[in-house]
Amino acid sequence: MLTRKQQELLLFIHERMKESGVPPSFDEMKDALDLASKSGIHRLITALEERGFIRRLPNRARALEVIKLPEAYAAGQQQPRRGFSPSVIEGSLGKPPAAAPAAPKPAPVAESTSVSVPVMGRIAAGVPISAIQNNTHDITIPLDMIGNGEHYALEVKGDSMIEAGIFDGDTVIIRNGNTANPGDIIVALVDDEEATLKRFRRKGASIALEAANPAYETRIFGPDRVKIQGKLVGLIRRYH
Repeated sequence: MLTRKQQELLLFIHERMKESGVPPSFDEMKDALDLASKSGIHRLITALEERGFIRRLPNRARALEVIKLPEAYAAGQQQPRRGFSPSVIEGSLGKPPAAAPAAPKPAPVAESTSVSVPVMGRIAAGVPISAIQNNTHDITIPLDMIGNGEHYALEVKGDSMIEAGIFDGDTVIIRNGNTANPGDIIVALVDDEEATLKRFRRKGASIALEAANPAYETRIFGPDRVKIQGKLVGLIRRYH
């Protein structure tokens, strides 16, 4: 059994794909369900995936596949809940559907407390490596580890950030974005070729990428050579 919000999101994705063949963006889902942030959409998608209603397709942005629909809706017995945009759900292009009896409320189901985050390859905490790769797999993390915004994960290679508590083999959780404050630990893309995890500093008009290991020197670049790809918000470590 699905919660009302889970069902609304599932039907919205299904109808949008019937109309255009492309899943809606997270912003479109957020606006359609009148949610305050995209983190709520992450929770709902994870819950639908766990219940076998949708599947995420690897290595493709915004790639979702609807596997099944609620039985009542699939049998043509259920109409969208009053108050949730029928023109979006039904694909009627603004023409409201005929009135229908209110559907019975589904039994409440606890919202998921975790969210699925894509792992985008490895990040250098040492000698720089090639730029961030494509989505290799997903991991599930506690929802309270992250806030608003889009997030991704990277596997750490190297020891240049050990004094910040980041070790070779750790997985870092990054909030996607292109701005940072001095002192933030960021994913920096240098010359569009190499990605590295360093502390962000400013040296006049230049950008300094500072290691947290005295064995490594701070690297200074012109502002046009460095692109901020996000900043660190969490870390996962496995003990073997």
